[in-house]
Amino acid sequence: MNIKNFRSKLFSRAALRGLIAIAIFLVIWEVGARSEQLFGYRFPFLGLVPPPSDVFVSWGGLIGNPSYWQSWYMSFLRVFGGFTAAMIIGIPLGLFMAVNKTFYGMYFPTFEIMRPIPPLAWVPASIIFWPTQELSIAFVTFLGAFYTIVINVLGGARSINKQYLQAAQSMGASQWDIFRRIVLPATLPSIVVGSAVGMGITWEVVVAAEMISGGGSSGGGEGGGLGFFIWSSYVGGSYEQIVVGMISIGIAGYFSSELLRQLGGLLTPWLKTR
Repeated sequence: MNIKNFRSKLFSRAALRGLIAIAIFLVIWEVGARSEQLFGYRFPFLGLVPPPSDVFVSWGGLIGNPSYWQSWYMSFLRVFGGFTAAMIIGIPLGLFMAVNKTFYGMYFPTFEIMRPIPPLAWVPASIIFWPTQELSIAFVTFLGAFYTIVINVLGGARSINKQYLQAAQSMGASQWDIFRRIVLPATLPSIVVGSAVGMGITWEVVVAAEMISGGGSSGGGEGGGLGFFIWSSYVGGSYEQIVVGMISIGIAGYFSSELLRQLGGLLTPWLKTR
């Protein structure tokens, strides 16, 4: 994305509508959180949440805290480590199942039995069977993206019109040429979609895994990840920091998905991916 396109999107009507929506949301949140002070009546649910003004004050105090940014770093490291492993294993596996009927018949039934198991259900078993908590978090994070990537790759590859493959074979194309010029380009949009969805699931999983495992190799101390940051804030009674951690996860997930969308646009210039 060049500077001109960035400026046009930054000052577009869509961006303006988004800013207005965020401002309205913050006003409703502030009024609802202070409803007992303003109206003498506490709004259900919302009246128990810290107001955004207090959250931003707490957030400002954390900006200069190295352990807060260490939590960001640890969560990003785990997310991209597990996500990269899921891409390296999941994409070839999905493609191979799509082009090899024998392998598909042998592996897919087992894959379908394992796929509905939530990644968080693997956390206790991972903590028991992996030698360190860091490896258990990495494994659970890997599972968060793996199944989604494989299913999207498999679906994209199997949806290719067989007439294209037959036409290429009739003209003497080799299997490598068919894969390189037909199968892979046709599957790239599904890979991009599966990656974006898998990234979102990966952030959900890593945060919960950090809460349960106590922060991984950091031993539950500083820099245990954003998930442990939220949990330790809850235990310490700092409810403003809980919300700070939740917003931090949302921001991190947004930029991670945006990065994948930009890469997807570069890989599939013939499609409008956004």
